[in-house]
Amino acid sequence: MRSPGDGRPLPRRNDEEPRSAGAPAHAFPQRPGARPTSGGPPVADDATVVSSPMADQSPQGGDQKPKGRVYGKQRSGSSPVRPLRGGAESPPSGPKPPPSGPKPPRRRPRARTVLTIIAAILAVLLVTTVGLFFWIDGKLAGIDKVLDDYPDRPADTPGTNWLLVGSDSRKGLSAAQRRKLATGRSAGQRTDSMMLLHLPDTGDRPTLVSLPRDSAVTIPGKGRNKLNAAYAIGGPPLLVQTVETVTGVHIDNYMEIGFAGFVDIVDAVGGVEIDVRAAVNDPKAGLKLKKGKQILTGGQALGYVRTRKGGALPDFERTKRQRQFLSAVVKKAASPGVLINPFTSLPLASAATEAVAVDNGTGVFDMLSLGLAMGDSPVTTVVPFGGSEIAGGGTAVKWDRTKALALFNALKEDKPVPKDILDAS
Repeated sequence: MRSPGDGRPLPRRNDEEPRSAGAPAHAFPQRPGARPTSGGPPVADDATVVSSPMADQSPQGGDQKPKGRVYGKQRSGSSPVRPLRGGAESPPSGPKPPPSGPKPPRRRPRARTVLTIIAAILAVLLVTTVGLFFWIDGKLAGIDKVLDDYPDRPADTPGTNWLLVGSDSRKGLSAAQRRKLATGRSAGQRTDSMMLLHLPDTGDRPTLVSLPRDSAVTIPGKGRNKLNAAYAIGGPPLLVQTVETVTGVHIDNYMEIGFAGFVDIVDAVGGVEIDVRAAVNDPKAGLKLKKGKQILTGGQALGYVRTRKGGALPDFERTKRQRQFLSAVVKKAASPGVLINPFTSLPLASAATEAVAVDNGTGVFDMLSLGLAMGDSPVTTVVPFGGSEIAGGGTAVKWDRTKALALFNALKEDKPVPKDILDAS
């Protein structure tokens, strides 16, 4: 055997067996459980070879397999453990221990994502609202020249004043509906009820004043006559001019509704609860009601506001029922349960826009403010009157001039109506 470098043989270890003839010089004895290696000593199955950094530098310049040292244990299976650099020990086998310290917080949606979702929802709501606005506004029927100026017209006053008119128009009713509602076959169109609504700028409750249709008034250019004759003679423009002249109150908005529209609106909100003060049986109005609280349908409501039965002064009691019912129906229509529910708000909007006619300057926002104001339980009264006179070929109601002026002056000055007038209504 040779020693490295001088050609002399190396002494053989006691435990080394002589190699057989023809065996390669680099062969080593195999230990039990060892696996053969190509060009190097056998490596145990439970060991890992680590390459030496100088292993690829052969003195003879030839290619040789890298020599290495043994450490660690082999993984389960047939594949050997991958060597770790620097001779570090293999990580322990088995499940990894849970990480120490508090768990990292869950990742929440990014603020940008949340804002994008909110913006998308708002955009959809905005588009829907704008579309609904134009749809309703386009369905409103406008009346020309209702609020046109004329000589000596009263100046604009604080607050907002509406003239609300219920006409006896049968337009939109079939023959069967006319028979059922007992509306008759009267031709033409007259005012069945008139009310002046004042919405104050001071934040006080609105005031709703009934103007009896048989009131004796002076119609501009037509002389002394009943108030409803102004509508019959000159339509809405002459009626507005007459009301402004006798009250001194500037009218800002005008709205009227016929029999058919009245019924449709009441049915759209599912009927209205009314406390009937006395039993009513009026075949002419197609009405038969018991005393007490009850839900009235559209047909019953129409008969309730038209009947002249009951009370020593039928027309006076009639105006009370009209104010009572108007307040109740508008209050329900403006309630959250109706407005938020699309199954009631959309039919109501459709019925209201088809049922009413307004001046050309009145739009959807004006109608909405009207509904919200009426839902605030307005103060209700009637123009003070006493006695009668002959006007228009018949007996007409004569106003109490002193109390009537006190009432209308309070509205013009945006002040509460005097208590003595309210007590008498």
